[in-house]
Amino acid sequence: MSEIETETPRGALSQRSWIMLAFGVSLATFLALLLWGSLSFEGAGGLGVNIDFGEVEPNVRIPHSFDIQQVDGEEWRLSDHTGKVVVVDFWASWCGPCRDEAATLAEVYLEYQDRPVEFIGVNIWDHEHSALEHLERYAVPYPNGIDEEGVIAVEYGVRGIPEKFFIAPNGEVRRKYVGPMPPEVLRGALDDLLAELP
Repeated sequence: MSEIETETPRGALSQRSWIMLAFGVSLATFLALLLWGSLSFEGAGGLGVNIDFGEVEPNVRIPHSFDIQQVDGEEWRLSDHTGKVVVVDFWASWCGPCRDEAATLAEVYLEYQDRPVEFIGVNIWDHEHSALEHLERYAVPYPNGIDEEGVIAVEYGVRGIPEKFFIAPNGEVRRKYVGPMPPEVLRGALDDLLAELP
């Protein structure tokens, strides 16, 4: 009686290894695509989008001073606007609520442009060409820059968009709003802070 061979033939072991390797590569690719998709900001399934409007406690009292290159190439410095009411608006072109409030922000900015008020739009989590198309499409009249590295957004503790920080003439961050802002609330916030001017 001959002894039964229990060793797996070399070809079968090799084939099994190739199947496991192919499965592992496929799984790794799937997980990488899933991660990429969840981190991609181009229409990222509501990630970081403030749909509902509300006022929240600002996470900073003294604003982080920042400089940002505007899309027209000029430099915009927060320190140049001391003594004014400054609205810092964080937005992105793919953000539905940002698009919804674009006309309101433009309209109110033009209403207040002869008063000591300044708006600065800070584009984040976006592609430059998409941001420029958004600004052109909505005829945004106030200065805007692109925060490519996300440094300004991190300093202000931005968690979603749109978010607006209202800086009083004395330089303190007084209000923070999330979500698309109704025009009457925007005007009321500006009027309250302008009333602090001597």
